Amino acid sequence: MDKTWMQKNRRSKEYWDGLQKFLDYAFQNSSINGMILCPCKECKCGVCVTRENAELHLKVYGFVKGYTHWAAHGGFVYSSAPKPTSHDISHGVRDELDDMHGLVHDALGISEQDHTKIDGTEYKNQLPNGEAEKFYNLIDNSNKELYSGCKRFSKLSFMIRLLHLKCLGKLSNKIFDMLLDLLKEAFPDAMDGLPKSYYEAEKLMKELGLGYDKYDACPNDCTLYWGVDASRKHCETCKESRWIKSENDPTGHMRWHVEGRTKDGNMRHPADSPSCQTFDF
Repeated sequence: MDKTWMQKNRRSKEYWDGLQKFLDYAFQNSSINGMILCPCKECKCGVCVTRENAELHLKVYGFVKGYTHWAAHGGFVYSSAPKPTSHDISHGVRDELDDMHGLVHDALGISEQDHTKIDGTEYKNQLPNGEAEKFYNLIDNSNKELYSGCKRFSKLSFMIRLLHLKCLGKLSNKIFDMLLDLLKEAFPDAMDGLPKSYYEAEKLMKELGLGYDKYDACPNDCTLYWGVDASRKHCETCKESRWIKSENDPTGHMRWHVEGRTKDGNMRHPADSPSCQTFDF
């Protein structure tokens, strides 16, 4: 499929026509409950959205830089890679798999033009110290079958699908951890080498460039506290405080006997009696 339209002006007819073809393709190949991962510059494939919102985001923000393989939306790139071993997934039966190789290369900014040199020194020279091991581990997991004989999922694609379901189902981190424990107990061979908790899975997503950062926002949606506004304590528009005050703060009640009680010599409260004065309030 021609993807040159992705580099065109986002206001051009060519871009809009290409965008519709992408959305048709993405929702046909990767939609779950009518939603896909949004590949715009803001969401970075980390937020599930409807077609209407995906179209709006991609018109306003454009695609995340380097996202040309559509790995999270059913994309696949054939290559001249060496024949896989018995532990690898055959390229001939991966038509329905996400392009995990492309996702890994996009995340680390490595050219995918020559897969035959993947075990050579060229990739090591492209990566800074410490990144090479990460790259090879990700490539290894993108090649390994989920379990012996599995042709539908690699270990990496299976974990990404689990996280996709967590997003769509709004599962809590604790429930996701419990789900991983259950899968590991039921299918120990398949889960071997995969993250053992949501914390580890989230780290994996960040390595793939699918992580996200959280920012505080004004209660009235006036300001997003990031960039030049990251250190502000109040909204410049509505002057609302950035911080939410606790409505159940008990400290005022605990200090009432000293600060709030009327002391005019009259018996207004049991604390005014001489016997109560022996207690340290």
